[in-house]
Amino acid sequence: MLDVARLRVLVAVARKGSLTAAAKELHYSQPSISHHLARLEAETGAKLVQRVGRGIRLTEAGRLLADRAADIIGRLDATAEELAAHVGLREGRVRLAAFPSALGTFVPAAARRLSAAHPGLRLQLTETEPPEALRLLRAGRVDVAVMFRYDDTAPEDAGLHLIHLLDDPSYLVSPGAGGTLADHADSPWIAGCDRCRSHLLDICAKAGFEPRISFTSDDIVAVQALVAAGMGMTVLPGLALSAHRNPEVEMTRVPGSTRHVYAAVYGEPPHPPATGALLEALAESL
Repeated sequence: MLDVARLRVLVAVARKGSLTAAAKELHYSQPSISHHLARLEAETGAKLVQRVGRGIRLTEAGRLLADRAADIIGRLDATAEELAAHVGLREGRVRLAAFPSALGTFVPAAARRLSAAHPGLRLQLTETEPPEALRLLRAGRVDVAVMFRYDDTAPEDAGLHLIHLLDDPSYLVSPGAGGTLADHADSPWIAGCDRCRSHLLDICAKAGFEPRISFTSDDIVAVQALVAAGMGMTVLPGLALSAHRNPEVEMTRVPGSTRHVYAAVYGEPPHPPATGALLEALAESL
């Protein structure tokens, strides 16, 4: 049986890149960190770290174990939080990952509702795009992932339960009169995250052209400023334009282009009390 404390040491070393930094994070002495790693190597029968000059690096076996250990520790920590929540939501935390325009619109209202209903429950937020949010959810590092997808029939990974929050229409963002996508087939285009870029390519293909993408950015402020300066066209979801709208751009709704926003949790209901309270706050904030 592998010792969880030693696995935490290995994960800290992998994340921080040095014994000194890992010791500082875990409030251990450096000799103690070295001792735990040596015992872990004895338990596994594998060489996990190797000396490189005055530092160390993980071996292939060490990286493999550190990746698996991070997921295991995440699930253990999540379970501990869930058990703590059963005392009545008087204390503890609940962790949410969400994409930027959700954090800029309805998530703050949900945070306010959650705080008012459960003052002792601490909400921990992480900003990230859907693929990473779902990875964090599967690893037990967050309790709820607010994510989106453009195809509402595409299945997600087994074990994930999706709660529909809203449908978010897309808009053509231009420096002047909007028109249709096809009207701007010869213009340069600005793309966003991987999912948004794929969707842009898809809707432009349906409009009969392949967009010439001149720039890529997830920053909706920068993207709209570039559009206003005549540097290109883009397509943005309504939530992004609600979070920030440059007064110098025009927006025209794109027919048939909608992203579907969900709260994803791990496993079927009933959910832990803290998770359920957060899901309720999200639904009531829309």
